[in-house]
Amino acid sequence: MASHIGRRKLLATLGGAAATWQFAARAQQPSKVWRIGMLETISSAQNAPQLDAFRQRLQQLGYVEGINFVIEYRSAEGRGDRFPPLVAELIQRNVDLLVLRGTPAAIAVKNATSTIPVVMTAVGDPLLLVASLSRPGGNFTGLSSFVVDLEAKRLELLKEIYPQAARVAALRNMGNPAVQNNWKEVEIAAQLLGIRAQFFDVRKTEDISLAFENAIKNHCNALLADQDALTQANKELIVSLAAKHRLPAIYAARDYAAAGGLMSFGVDYPDLYRRAATYVDKIVKGAKPADLPVEQPTKFELVINQKTAKALGLTVPPMLLARADEVIE
Repeated sequence: MASHIGRRKLLATLGGAAATWQFAARAQQPSKVWRIGMLETISSAQNAPQLDAFRQRLQQLGYVEGINFVIEYRSAEGRGDRFPPLVAELIQRNVDLLVLRGTPAAIAVKNATSTIPVVMTAVGDPLLLVASLSRPGGNFTGLSSFVVDLEAKRLELLKEIYPQAARVAALRNMGNPAVQNNWKEVEIAAQLLGIRAQFFDVRKTEDISLAFENAIKNHCNALLADQDALTQANKELIVSLAAKHRLPAIYAARDYAAAGGLMSFGVDYPDLYRRAATYVDKIVKGAKPADLPVEQPTKFELVINQKTAKALGLTVPPMLLARADEVIE
């Protein structure tokens, strides 16, 4: 009996030791750490809401930063000419995949690599980059930020909050192919509303103040500001100049209204970044970008800054306030 018990103890001990050895062996085997290159238009601090959404979704999918993925973040700081060297830097860092925002960034990547998987978080004209939305066909997939009639809707909202809008200054970076392609939509929508839209080309920070001066000289009495790397990086300047010249303005993203802009209507960008994280997960698990359809936005948000409206002497129609997703007091 004693020897039988002894053998059982010995087997239990050996079994426990074997399990310990197996655990130690697994622990010593390095797991893959995915190096994600992020090519962005603005700094990580300015981009915090989107980055938080991206990281949170990856965490929900089982990823732990520093354990099985790291982010190599690079920002062009609003300057489109910085994208090509930043792409080269990320490729040198041996990133496993690239996550990017904006058509200029995407074009810079397309010119640099056809092999590294690419996830677009928000691109104005994805058809410049993929064969089709349903079958991208190359190393690009992800999300578009373009929606038909979005510019028309912004002009309608601007007219609703400020019926006197007659000549609208439209800040546009015409060096961005995606911006060039949607200008006709703005002109058509403005004509239907009895508004004259005049575009002011801004390609560098120094152009912005001059654009406002010219807009005032041309008797513009309202502002439509586009979403682009340059305008993103200079949103505080644009908002302050609109306030200085007392121009009621509508912007393409919530960030501007949060910075003091009158109102914004556009894509919910944190939602796009959450969805982009799901694309990253699929690619990590073996999916090819060529087989993952490019998706369009499904969530939009209207934000009204009531404090700015009062400063401009505007009374926001109650029905418009009721439709807002957020009212900043």
